[in-house]
Formats: sequence, C-alpha cells, structure tokens
Amino acid sequence: MAPALIETPQQTSADKVAEKVFAKDKIQAAYKEAFAQDAKTTNYEGELNGVGNFAPAKYPNYLPFWDDTKYPPYEPFEAYDHGKDADASFSSLLQGAEVEDLCANIGAEVKGVQLSKLSKEGKDELALFVAQKKVVAFRDQDLADLPIQEALDFAEYFGPSHIHPASGAPKGFPKVHLVHRSAADTTAKDFFEERTNSITWHSDVTYEQQPPGTTFLYLLDGPTAGGDTAFCNQAEAYRRLSPAFQQRLHGLKAIHSGHEQAASALARGSIVRRDPVANEHPIVRTHPVTGEKALFVNPQFTRRIVGLKKEESDYLLKFLFDHIALSQDLQARVKWAPGTVIVWDNRVTAHTAILDWQDGQRRHLARLTPRAERPYETPFEEKA
Repeated sequence: MAPALIETPQQTSADKVAEKVFAKDKIQAAYKEAFAQDAKTTNYEGELNGVGNFAPAKYPNYLPFWDDTKYPPYEPFEAYDHGKDADASFSSLLQGAEVEDLCANIGAEVKGVQLSKLSKEGKDELALFVAQKKVVAFRDQDLADLPIQEALDFAEYFGPSHIHPASGAPKGFPKVHLVHRSAADTTAKDFFEERTNSITWHSDVTYEQQPPGTTFLYLLDGPTAGGDTAFCNQAEAYRRLSPAFQQRLHGLKAIHSGHEQAASALARGSIVRRDPVANEHPIVRTHPVTGEKALFVNPQFTRRIVGLKKEESDYLLKFLFDHIALSQDLQARVKWAPGTVIVWDNRVTAHTAILDWQDGQRRHLARLTPRAERPYETPFEEKA
C-alpha cells in the first residue's frame, strides 16, 4: 500500500488575519496607543521641508529623536509643593486676567497671564490654582518660543523633571516628552481597523514611585480641528461614591506597572531608556495642599489590587475605570489653539488624547513633567 501523501499546511485567511491582529495587539497592548510614535514613523524630510500641501514643522527644534542612552533607576527625593506657600487670593497670578470656568466641576481658561514671566509668588499661586481647578488652559503663551532649557527651568520650579522611558525627545533635551504625528501621516486609519475608539484614560506614568504633580503640555503645531484632550476630575469622582464605598476603598493599594508600556515600545522597535518598574500606590490619594482625596487608578497602568484575587481585583477596578470614563459630568474637553499651554495636576486628574482627525495634519506637542511626592492617603473621615 502506497504511503499517504503528507500535505504541507497552507496558511488560511484566518491565519493571516490572526497574525495581523496579534501583531497589532502586541504593539498596542492594553493601552490602545493610537498616539505612539517612533523613529520609523517620523518623516523627518517632510517635517523639515514640508510634504504635499503641508508646510514644514513650525518648531523643528522640537522634532523627536530617539537614542539608546540608558538612565539609572530613580532615587527617592524630598518633594515640596509650592502651592503651600500660595496666596489664595491669587493676586500675583490672576491680577488683570480673564478667567472663565470650562465646566462646573473641572477646568478653567485663562487669558492675560504670561506663565514664563511669573514671579515666585505667581508660580506658587499657579500650583494652588491648578490643584483647585484640576486643569487650566492658558492662552497666548510664549513657552514654545523660549529656548528649550528656559522652558525646562520654568517647569523645574515645581519639581525635578521626569524622563519618559520610551518617548522621543528634542536632541539634547531628554527631559522633554514629545507627542508627535508627522504631517501626511494617516496611520490613524490602520489603528481604527482594529479599534473602535482611541480613548485611553490615564494619569501620567503612575508606575513611578513618585509620579508627576503640576504638569505642562503646550502646542507646537496641530490640526485645525480635532486632537483635543479630555480631563476628568478624580477628586470629584471619589466624592461621587457613597460613604460606605469610599470607606471600603480606603486602605487598599494597587500595583501600577510600566512593564507593559516598555514591552509595547520594544515590540514596535522603539527604545526603553530605563528599566521598567512597578510600584504600589493607594487607591485613594490625598493631595498635599488641598487635602482633597481622589481616586488614583487608571486602566493604562493600574494592574491589580493588592490582597484581592484576580477576579475580585478585576471586578472592582473595572467599576472604577468605568466610573471615571463614563462620568462626563466630571470631565472637560480642552480645545487646543496656537499658543496654548495646558497645566494640570496629575495627582487628581485623568486625561486622554482624542484621535478624531484623519486628514494627515500634523499634531505636535511638548510636555514638561515635574515629579512630586510619593502618593499617600490620610485616614478615612465620613462626612456628616
């Protein structure tokens, strides 16, 4: 009897789809990183000289570059919030300014203040004002036009800079985190082949032992419409919970991990400047100046509640993540405009970029990220 022929398995259409999906999932991981970029996705020639109908980048000194410099682990430091020294009347910050609340529960827009020219007293009041409002959009600013080191010096009044482990940075300035999508880049279409939305609520780099506090993000170049950033008031989100639920959360800690972000960066061929870390932080955090308690969890970096089994942890975290994401009455969508600097308190807010333009317009922003105290909580006090 002749031996049966052994057929070589052919790759089916399902196999091809699976390979494509799994490859994208490995890169996007849990973050749905619609805005993640690397050297391969940056069109330097087009950014410097223009491409198609798009002009050259307005701030070529802020174009992102990646190098393989490795930085040591962060050492603990004694943080001090200058909001403790502020005059609550804001006489040095808001004298003659035009201030308009963005929403009833979060946010303000300010015109008539130049951040780079603030006195020490003005900067102290800025820290307090932002802690109270959670996010503030300052219009008509010159921060992007300053030498980069001067912008960093301004921000470092509020704390030592964080160096992002995986993002691009201007040459010679690794402390500046860049958000950048080149002109004529239409990879958003590829992203939405596998995702229904681009929303990724998070607080920045909460996996660090001492995550950022007062944080600055300023527009260099952006689409004529779209690409806004939404913010959520995590302190009000905590207050919305019933006293019994608030009390249950107190004392709980969660693990925040940067390992997945690092793996995602390596999967797309990018860099990791510092070995990834994970840290435990309280689920309810107390602000050092206002004394407010706020939720301190986010779906990008919060992985597991300490002491709970996986199913229990997943169930509780999903409720908190949904509470943050669905509470539009605690959120503000901040519209970018030329000269805008958005300042927020990373300890009491979550935010997400919004990928809603797909016509290839450039989106280019710079973030200055002062680090703050290690998150802590104060004893639970049930309000009468």
